[in-house]
Amino acid sequence: MSVVIRLARRGAKKKPFYRVVVADSRSPRDGRFIEILGTYDPMKTPALVELKKDKIDAWVAKGAIASDTVRSLIEGKPKTNAQKTKSKERAKAKAEAETKAKAKVDSDAKAKAEAEAKADAPAEETAPAEAKESTEETKEETKTEE
Repeated sequence: MSVVIRLARRGAKKKPFYRVVVADSRSPRDGRFIEILGTYDPMKTPALVELKKDKIDAWVAKGAIASDTVRSLIEGKPKTNAQKTKSKERAKAKAEAETKAKAKVDSDAKAKAEAEAKADAPAEETAPAEAKESTEETKEETKTEE
């Protein structure tokens, strides 16, 4: 039987509250556990962590393996909502920068295509205009000859 120290979720929807528990690795996250070693409330600022260090040390000595999250709680570095918010803000700013860059590339490509179209367009417009003038001249010449 492999024993782990992990979090068991409690609390309401969108309002998590965790118990730090010792459980069999085969049992479900919120299922049966052997002993409660503490609590963790990430919704408070700063995050509220209460651990029974002596019991944790005893279980680790017996061979229990702490999860990554529990290990960070034991070290005293829990992730707070402020840190999560900052990381979300960074991701949002990065996404906005990428969309601005894409928009700039698209507008540059569009401007280049328009410039090429304008460069080609005057040459085509002058030729028909000259043809119109020549046809008008021939009409005038035919009228004067009559």
